[in-house]
Amino acid sequence: MNKKLTKQDALLLLQQKAEQLKQQGENRFPKRSDFSDKEVVAIKAFLGPWPRALEAAGVKAPKNK
Repeated sequence: MNKKLTKQDALLLLQQKAEQLKQQGENRFPKRSDFSDKEVVAIKAFLGPWPRALEAAGVKAPKNK
């Protein structure tokens, strides 16, 4: 896989990993270590810091200020 990732790809990666973890019975959010370096760079580039990326993908509830 040598294609460039898009914002939609980044969202899908997080959503799919969250679903996979849920199916495996793991009660946690996706971590950076669950992805390749290339995927982490793309996710952070399109969606911002990791907690905001999880929120953007609908994996984690937004933080209340």
